[in-house]
Amino acid sequence: MASTGDPLARRYRRLLCCYPRTYRRERGDELVALLLDTAPPGRARPRLREAVDLIRNGMRCRLGRPASSTVVAWAALAAVVCGLFSAALSARVAWETARPLPGRAETGAVFRTVLPDREPDEITKPSTFFGYYTQPLTLQALDNVLLGDGGEYQQSAAAAWAAGPPPAPPEQIAAVAQRRLREAGWHLDGITVQRSDDCADKLCAAVVPVTWTTVDASRGDTLLNVTVHPRPEPDHPYLSITLRRATPPLVLPAAVGGGLLGALAGWLVFGWASRRTEAPHPARAVVKVLLGVTLLLWWLPTLFSVLSVASHHGAEPHPQWHPLWEWLGQPTFSLFFLVGSVSALLGIALAALPRRDVDRVQTLVGG
Repeated sequence: MASTGDPLARRYRRLLCCYPRTYRRERGDELVALLLDTAPPGRARPRLREAVDLIRNGMRCRLGRPASSTVVAWAALAAVVCGLFSAALSARVAWETARPLPGRAETGAVFRTVLPDREPDEITKPSTFFGYYTQPLTLQALDNVLLGDGGEYQQSAAAAWAAGPPPAPPEQIAAVAQRRLREAGWHLDGITVQRSDDCADKLCAAVVPVTWTTVDASRGDTLLNVTVHPRPEPDHPYLSITLRRATPPLVLPAAVGGGLLGALAGWLVFGWASRRTEAPHPARAVVKVLLGVTLLLWWLPTLFSVLSVASHHGAEPHPQWHPLWEWLGQPTFSLFFLVGSVSALLGIALAALPRRDVDRVQTLVGG
């Protein structure tokens, strides 16, 4: 048996944790002894190549099925999608470190910076940082979220606007807003002019071309959006602003850390279920089907959403990227994720059923 007091032996044993417990119990001492025999005198740490090989082979060993040419691909798909969802969940938790939304006083002050000598007609401050139609997400709304309306769960914003006939042409209002924002220390992130057709009357019997001018600015952790609308209607805002918080610094490291842990957990759980159903197992075929259903329900909405959000980002300027969960189709396709999760849990539960041969032998030996 290899000496447990040898630092090199201890480090080899730590790397062997990548292998399943049964493998370490049966072959761990033999493998450590072989590694020590081939190591030159005086070495205290495994070589990088040795460490990489032990980790790679150990993680492959956890999947079982040595003759299978596809089990690694299936495990990779499971690990990556678990890592993505874990990263999105970690990012959402890290968003809780953001400062609260600007209050009415701060929103009004910014509005008066953009439009001097004019008080806003209305100021709104949502009661939640992320909301469903600007309201806190409740259990009563879950059915709507699951049935296709989850896209309305979005980051909230404090807002203010002025209605009625504009006091100056839209171009002049936008130019004054940009100048005053620079003077107040705001950084102008972009100016966009959008043109589209709008209803000419309430019945929308005719349409008229309209042009919106949008100014995006930022200062510290606050993002400002100023929209100048040309329609001179008494009840239609000719200028509106929204204030949001920028992505907190903790979101990125939380997403990376959570994603790595989630991917590792996905690989280990998949490997456990794969090894459990490798020998004759009463639910072997069912577990395979449930795995396929899970990956299908998780990957298809994810791929569709990544392409959709990427196209959206390319078509419109974005001072801030959409949060990670929207890139994964959440909560828009949350029903797919929920059904896939149920399928995964059912597959894990079936994989835990006693095997007809191995588990019976182990029970007899243990008894």
